Amino acid sequence: MVTVTLKPTKVPELMLEGYSITPDAFAGRTSAQIAALPAHEGKIHVTLGDYFEVSGSPGATAADTGIVIAGDASRVKYIGSKMTAGTVTVNGNADMYVGGWMKGGKIHVTGNVDSFCGIQMEGGELLVEGDAKNHVGCAYRGDWRGMKGGTIRIRGSAGNDIGTFMLGGTIIIEKNAFIHVSTHAEGGTVVIKGDVEGRVGGQMVKGEMYVLGNIKFMMPGYQKVDRIEKEIDGAKYIFDHYIGDLGERHAKVKGKEVFANLYLKAA
Repeated sequence: MVTVTLKPTKVPELMLEGYSITPDAFAGRTSAQIAALPAHEGKIHVTLGDYFEVSGSPGATAADTGIVIAGDASRVKYIGSKMTAGTVTVNGNADMYVGGWMKGGKIHVTGNVDSFCGIQMEGGELLVEGDAKNHVGCAYRGDWRGMKGGTIRIRGSAGNDIGTFMLGGTIIIEKNAFIHVSTHAEGGTVVIKGDVEGRVGGQMVKGEMYVLGNIKFMMPGYQKVDRIEKEIDGAKYIFDHYIGDLGERHAKVKGKEVFANLYLKAA
Protein backbone atom coordinates (compact mmCIF):
# COMPACT_ATOMS: atom_id res chain seq x y z
CA MET A 1 0.00 0.00 0.00
CA VAL A 2 1.21 3.52 -0.82
CA THR A 3 0.26 6.72 0.97
CA VAL A 4 -0.98 10.15 -0.01
CA THR A 5 -0.45 12.85 2.63
CA LEU A 6 -2.73 15.86 2.96
CA LYS A 7 -1.18 18.67 5.00
CA PRO A 8 -3.69 21.39 5.97
CA THR A 9 -2.66 24.81 4.70
CA LYS A 10 -5.81 26.82 5.32
CA VAL A 11 -8.63 26.76 7.87
CA PRO A 12 -12.04 27.05 6.17
CA GLU A 13 -14.16 29.98 7.29
CA LEU A 14 -17.19 27.71 7.26
CA MET A 15 -16.93 23.89 7.24
CA LEU A 16 -15.19 22.13 4.35
CA GLU A 17 -17.17 19.28 2.80
CA GLY A 18 -14.33 16.91 1.99
CA TYR A 19 -16.35 14.15 0.33
CA SER A 20 -13.50 13.52 -2.14
CA ILE A 21 -11.11 12.44 0.64
CA THR A 22 -11.43 8.70 0.03
CA PRO A 23 -9.09 6.03 -1.35
CA ASP A 24 -11.68 5.40 -4.07
CA ALA A 25 -11.43 9.00 -5.33
CA PHE A 26 -7.62 9.17 -5.00
CA ALA A 27 -6.73 5.83 -6.62
CA GLY A 28 -4.88 6.07 -9.95
CA ARG A 29 -4.52 9.87 -9.87
CA THR A 30 -1.47 12.11 -9.71
CA SER A 31 -0.97 14.48 -6.78
CA ALA A 32 -2.02 17.38 -9.03
CA GLN A 33 -5.20 15.57 -10.01
CA ILE A 34 -5.95 14.85 -6.34
CA ALA A 35 -5.47 18.53 -5.50
CA ALA A 36 -8.01 19.35 -8.21
CA LEU A 37 -10.71 17.09 -6.76
CA PRO A 38 -13.91 18.92 -5.78
CA ALA A 39 -15.04 20.03 -2.34
CA HIS A 40 -17.46 22.62 -0.98
CA GLU A 41 -17.21 25.39 1.59
CA GLY A 42 -20.83 26.20 2.15
CA LYS A 43 -22.27 26.56 -1.36
CA ILE A 44 -18.94 27.64 -2.87
CA HIS A 45 -17.21 25.16 -5.20
CA VAL A 46 -13.58 24.67 -4.15
CA THR A 47 -10.86 22.02 -4.56
CA LEU A 48 -8.83 20.01 -2.07
CA GLY A 49 -5.74 21.89 -3.17
CA ASP A 50 -7.27 25.11 -1.86
CA TYR A 51 -6.92 23.72 1.69
CA PHE A 52 -4.28 20.99 1.59
CA GLU A 53 -0.77 20.45 0.32
CA VAL A 54 -0.84 17.06 -1.44
CA SER A 55 2.21 14.80 -1.50
CA GLY A 56 2.83 11.17 -2.35
CA SER A 57 1.12 8.94 -4.87
CA PRO A 58 -1.89 6.65 -4.50
CA GLY A 59 -2.13 3.05 -5.58
CA ALA A 60 -3.85 1.88 -8.73
CA THR A 61 -6.88 0.78 -6.69
CA ALA A 62 -8.58 1.93 -3.49
CA ALA A 63 -7.33 -1.19 -1.71
CA ASP A 64 -3.74 -0.15 -2.47
CA THR A 65 -4.23 3.44 -1.30
CA GLY A 66 -3.70 4.99 2.12
CA ILE A 67 -4.49 8.59 3.02
CA VAL A 68 -2.97 10.51 5.93
CA ILE A 69 -4.29 13.89 7.00
CA ALA A 70 -1.26 15.34 8.77
CA GLY A 71 -2.97 17.87 11.00
CA ASP A 72 -6.24 19.03 12.45
CA ALA A 73 -9.37 18.37 10.40
CA SER A 74 -11.95 19.53 12.93
CA ARG A 75 -13.61 21.67 10.25
CA VAL A 76 -13.60 19.00 7.53
CA LYS A 77 -16.75 16.88 7.01
CA TYR A 78 -17.32 13.59 5.16
CA ILE A 79 -13.79 12.20 5.48
CA GLY A 80 -13.88 8.62 4.18
CA SER A 81 -17.52 8.95 3.14
CA LYS A 82 -18.70 5.98 1.03
CA MET A 83 -15.20 4.46 0.85
CA THR A 84 -15.00 0.79 -0.11
CA ALA A 85 -11.35 -0.10 0.63
CA GLY A 86 -7.97 1.30 1.65
CA THR A 87 -7.13 3.32 4.75
CA VAL A 88 -7.61 6.85 6.05
CA THR A 89 -5.71 8.20 9.07
CA VAL A 90 -6.48 11.57 10.62
CA ASN A 91 -3.72 12.78 12.91
CA GLY A 92 -5.98 15.06 14.92
CA ASN A 93 -9.69 15.81 15.19
CA ALA A 94 -12.34 15.50 12.48
CA ASP A 95 -15.77 17.02 11.89
CA MET A 96 -19.11 15.34 11.15
CA TYR A 97 -19.88 12.29 8.97
CA VAL A 98 -16.49 10.55 9.26
CA GLY A 99 -16.96 7.15 7.61
CA GLY A 100 -20.54 7.90 6.66
CA TRP A 101 -22.02 5.26 4.33
CA MET A 102 -18.67 3.44 4.50
CA LYS A 103 -18.58 -0.02 2.87
CA GLY A 104 -15.02 -1.20 3.51
CA GLY A 105 -11.49 -0.30 4.50
CA LYS A 106 -10.24 1.28 7.72
CA ILE A 107 -10.43 4.76 9.21
CA HIS A 108 -8.35 5.82 12.22
CA VAL A 109 -8.86 9.19 13.92
CA THR A 110 -6.30 9.94 16.63
CA GLY A 111 -8.39 12.74 18.17
CA ASN A 112 -12.12 13.44 18.57
CA VAL A 113 -14.93 13.37 16.03
CA ASP A 114 -18.11 15.38 15.79
CA SER A 115 -21.59 13.90 15.24
CA PHE A 116 -22.83 11.30 12.73
CA CYS A 117 -19.63 9.25 12.49
CA GLY A 118 -20.31 5.94 10.75
CA ILE A 119 -23.82 6.99 9.74
CA GLN A 120 -25.51 4.17 7.76
CA MET A 121 -22.19 2.30 7.67
CA GLU A 122 -22.26 -1.03 5.83
CA GLY A 123 -18.76 -2.42 6.38
CA GLY A 124 -15.17 -1.70 7.32
CA GLU A 125 -13.62 -0.46 10.55
CA LEU A 126 -13.77 2.97 12.14
CA LEU A 127 -11.56 3.67 15.17
CA VAL A 128 -11.66 6.95 17.11
CA GLU A 129 -9.07 7.36 19.85
CA GLY A 130 -10.89 10.25 21.52
CA ASP A 131 -14.57 11.12 22.02
CA ALA A 132 -17.51 11.18 19.62
CA LYS A 133 -20.48 13.51 19.81
CA ASN A 134 -23.99 12.37 18.86
CA HIS A 135 -25.59 9.94 16.38
CA VAL A 136 -22.81 7.31 16.16
CA GLY A 137 -23.76 4.63 13.59
CA CYS A 138 -27.30 5.93 13.25
CA ALA A 139 -29.75 6.39 10.38
CA TYR A 140 -29.82 9.54 8.31
CA ARG A 141 -32.47 11.94 9.59
CA GLY A 142 -35.90 10.88 8.32
CA ASP A 143 -34.66 7.41 7.29
CA TRP A 144 -35.25 4.11 9.09
CA ARG A 145 -32.08 2.34 7.89
CA GLY A 146 -29.18 2.72 10.26
CA MET A 147 -25.85 0.96 10.44
CA LYS A 148 -25.86 -2.42 8.63
CA GLY A 149 -22.35 -3.79 9.13
CA GLY A 150 -18.76 -3.13 10.10
CA THR A 151 -17.30 -2.02 13.43
CA ILE A 152 -17.12 1.38 15.12
CA ARG A 153 -14.93 1.71 18.19
CA ILE A 154 -14.82 4.92 20.23
CA ARG A 155 -12.08 4.76 22.85
CA GLY A 156 -13.53 7.74 24.71
CA SER A 157 -17.13 8.70 25.46
CA ALA A 158 -20.07 9.41 23.15
CA GLY A 159 -23.18 11.56 23.29
CA ASN A 160 -26.77 10.64 22.53
CA ASP A 161 -28.53 8.58 19.83
CA ILE A 162 -26.04 5.76 19.40
CA GLY A 163 -27.11 3.10 16.89
CA THR A 164 -30.54 4.58 16.14
CA PHE A 165 -32.41 2.29 13.71
CA MET A 166 -29.39 -0.03 13.72
CA LEU A 167 -29.74 -3.16 11.57
CA GLY A 168 -26.34 -4.83 11.96
CA GLY A 169 -22.68 -4.36 12.79
CA THR A 170 -21.01 -3.50 16.09
CA ILE A 171 -20.52 -0.26 18.02
CA ILE A 172 -18.18 -0.21 21.03
CA ILE A 173 -17.98 2.84 23.31
CA GLU A 174 -15.13 2.29 25.75
CA LYS A 175 -16.19 4.99 28.24
CA ASN A 176 -19.59 6.60 28.88
CA ALA A 177 -22.65 7.44 26.80
CA PHE A 178 -25.51 9.85 27.40
CA ILE A 179 -29.04 8.82 26.32
CA HIS A 180 -30.82 6.92 23.53
CA VAL A 181 -28.85 3.76 22.78
CA SER A 182 -30.17 1.45 20.00
CA THR A 183 -33.49 3.29 19.73
CA HIS A 184 -35.72 1.58 17.11
CA ALA A 185 -32.94 -0.96 16.44
CA GLU A 186 -33.71 -4.20 14.59
CA GLY A 187 -30.28 -5.82 14.87
CA GLY A 188 -26.62 -5.26 15.58
CA THR A 189 -24.62 -5.03 18.79
CA VAL A 190 -23.81 -2.00 20.96
CA VAL A 191 -21.34 -2.20 23.84
CA ILE A 192 -21.04 0.60 26.40
CA LYS A 193 -18.13 -0.09 28.76
CA GLY A 194 -18.92 2.82 31.04
CA ASP A 195 -22.16 4.35 32.33
CA VAL A 196 -25.31 5.40 30.48
CA GLU A 197 -27.75 8.06 31.63
CA GLY A 198 -30.81 6.25 30.29
CA ARG A 199 -33.23 5.42 27.45
CA VAL A 200 -31.35 2.28 26.52
CA GLY A 201 -33.18 0.16 23.94
CA GLY A 202 -36.32 2.25 23.56
CA GLN A 203 -38.66 0.74 20.91
CA MET A 204 -35.96 -1.81 20.08
CA VAL A 205 -37.21 -5.10 18.63
CA LYS A 206 -34.03 -7.08 17.92
CA GLY A 207 -30.29 -6.99 18.57
CA GLU A 208 -28.00 -6.91 21.61
CA MET A 209 -26.81 -4.24 24.03
CA TYR A 210 -24.11 -4.62 26.69
CA VAL A 211 -23.55 -2.10 29.49
CA LEU A 212 -20.57 -2.73 31.77
CA GLY A 213 -21.22 0.29 33.99
CA ASN A 214 -24.52 1.60 35.34
CA ILE A 215 -27.79 2.64 33.70
CA LYS A 216 -29.14 5.54 35.74
CA PHE A 217 -32.69 5.26 34.39
CA MET A 218 -33.78 1.83 33.11
CA MET A 219 -36.47 1.69 30.42
CA PRO A 220 -39.74 0.27 31.85
CA GLY A 221 -40.20 -2.03 28.84
CA TYR A 222 -37.39 -4.40 29.88
CA GLN A 223 -37.84 -7.52 31.96
CA LYS A 224 -35.06 -9.40 33.73
CA VAL A 225 -35.12 -13.08 32.73
CA ASP A 226 -31.87 -14.57 34.02
CA ARG A 227 -28.22 -14.07 34.95
CA ILE A 228 -25.62 -15.30 32.49
CA GLU A 229 -21.89 -15.31 31.78
CA LYS A 230 -20.93 -13.96 28.37
CA GLU A 231 -17.72 -12.97 26.64
CA ILE A 232 -17.70 -9.53 25.09
CA ASP A 233 -14.77 -7.78 23.39
CA GLY A 234 -12.34 -10.42 24.60
CA ALA A 235 -13.34 -10.55 28.29
CA LYS A 236 -15.91 -12.55 30.26
CA TYR A 237 -18.47 -10.98 32.60
CA ILE A 238 -21.56 -11.96 34.59
CA PHE A 239 -24.60 -10.10 33.28
CA ASP A 240 -28.18 -9.57 34.36
CA HIS A 241 -30.08 -10.43 31.19
CA TYR A 242 -33.15 -8.38 30.21
CA ILE A 243 -35.49 -8.73 27.21
CA GLY A 244 -37.55 -5.99 25.59
CA ASP A 245 -38.79 -3.60 24.49
CA LEU A 246 -41.96 -5.37 25.66
CA GLY A 247 -44.19 -2.57 24.45
CA GLU A 248 -43.21 -3.11 20.80
CA ARG A 249 -44.26 -5.61 18.15
CA HIS A 250 -41.95 -8.62 17.92
CA ALA A 251 -41.60 -11.15 15.14
CA LYS A 252 -41.98 -14.85 15.83
CA VAL A 253 -39.47 -17.51 14.78
CA LYS A 254 -40.81 -21.08 14.99
CA GLY A 255 -43.65 -19.77 17.11
CA LYS A 256 -41.39 -18.02 19.62
CA GLU A 257 -41.22 -14.25 19.95
CA VAL A 258 -37.84 -12.63 19.29
CA PHE A 259 -36.84 -9.83 21.65
CA ALA A 260 -33.96 -7.41 21.98
CA ASN A 261 -31.43 -8.43 24.61
CA LEU A 262 -29.94 -6.07 27.19
CA TYR A 263 -27.01 -7.40 29.21
CA LEU A 264 -26.20 -5.26 32.26
CA LYS A 265 -23.06 -6.22 34.17
CA ALA A 266 -24.09 -7.69 37.49
CA ALA A 267 -23.18 -5.77 40.63
